[in-house]
Amino acid sequence: QVQLVESGGGLVQAGGSLRLSCTASGRAFSTYSVGWFRQAAGKEREFVAASSGSGGVTNYADSVKGRFTISRDNAQNTVYLQMNSLEREDTAVYYCAAGRTGAVRGSNWYAYWGQGTQVTVSS
Repeated sequence: QVQLVESGGGLVQAGGSLRLSCTASGRAFSTYSVGWFRQAAGKEREFVAASSGSGGVTNYADSVKGRFTISRDNAQNTVYLQMNSLEREDTAVYYCAAGRTGAVRGSNWYAYWGQGTQVTVSS
């Protein structure tokens, strides 16, 4: 069983940066891949980024490639999403999810989900 808590969301101007954190409780965190997903108001949830358990493999949505970076500190049971050059279109609730899978895009592969953190980008 893994419990996930996201933090770091907030209001930022377009072009700015935020770093989201996803902290897990439970054992063997390094055996879990972690993905970040987001859901904007009125839209479907979409994949943002994912990291394998070791952090050696990462995967990004095309819309964030080159702007967002996923990383993890397994000693701290935490995964980060560094978001730079934020755009209004990045406004959404961001969720982290964990699963014993690779750094995959499909949300169905992730068994554990956090409650989400709101990111709002203003122009």
